[in-house]
Amino acid sequence: MNKTFLTFLLTFFTAVVFGQKNRPNETDKSKPFVLGRIEEIQSKALAEKRTLNIYLPEGYNQNDTTKYPVIYLLDGSADEDFIHIVGLVQFNSFEWVNQLPKSIVVGIATVDRKRDFTFPTTIGGDKKRYPTTGHSDKFISFIEKELQPYIQAKYKTDANKTLIGQSLGGLLATEILIKRPALFNKYIIISPSLWWDNASLLNQDSEIKENTFKQQTDVYIGVGKEGLTPTEIPRVMEVDANLLTEKIKGFKNKNVKVYFDFLPQENHATIMHQAVSNSFKFLYPAAKKE
Repeated sequence: MNKTFLTFLLTFFTAVVFGQKNRPNETDKSKPFVLGRIEEIQSKALAEKRTLNIYLPEGYNQNDTTKYPVIYLLDGSADEDFIHIVGLVQFNSFEWVNQLPKSIVVGIATVDRKRDFTFPTTIGGDKKRYPTTGHSDKFISFIEKELQPYIQAKYKTDANKTLIGQSLGGLLATEILIKRPALFNKYIIISPSLWWDNASLLNQDSEIKENTFKQQTDVYIGVGKEGLTPTEIPRVMEVDANLLTEKIKGFKNKNVKVYFDFLPQENHATIMHQAVSNSFKFLYPAAKKE
């Protein structure tokens, strides 16, 4: 009887273990959660292939007549800012929130941000520390002549284009705002590294003619408790962000509005998410339901 019982137990446990091992293959009906799509674009300006992470809003249909604003995100790799910024865009465009219009997000995956986001520097130490720097002109050409036309041709876009950049990305966004302002009509500039080249971008002539900004341009500048610059230049990033705000006001152009936002609870590492969330309230006040 004991032998029979032991045989039964052995058979029972073998069946249980076998069933547990095979159950996932039999019952697992999971499938990938798709947040967006990955595309590649060959750039002549950069002489390389670039990866784009693209989020299309709920209800997007290539065959209907609805067109969408586009948010271009620097540092837009999946392991950088793409996922959490898409989350903010989706949340703020929910019907019950209605802070932001449904938008396409184009994350530009990083290859060499020091190369792409900086203009040539006169500081010898920076040249030595960062030997690939100084080619923002090529990256700006890529955005203007290749990326934007590609997105506009392939997707249902309207005329509204936003640029988001933080740190060196904020430096690039500032350079575009000053030198090529018509590329975007909304700029979200966060903790910009304006210390680059001893803050020469701030020292450029700010007398921009009235017809330079032919479209309404809204600029959000967010900064936290940043401290000194990474290269120990005796400048404080909070001060530079304030100076940038005053510089933009100094354009004296009725088509430009600037919003300054100081976030004392955030630092250079933590500011991005909260600042972008705040920027939507500044840049889209009319979208909010009463």
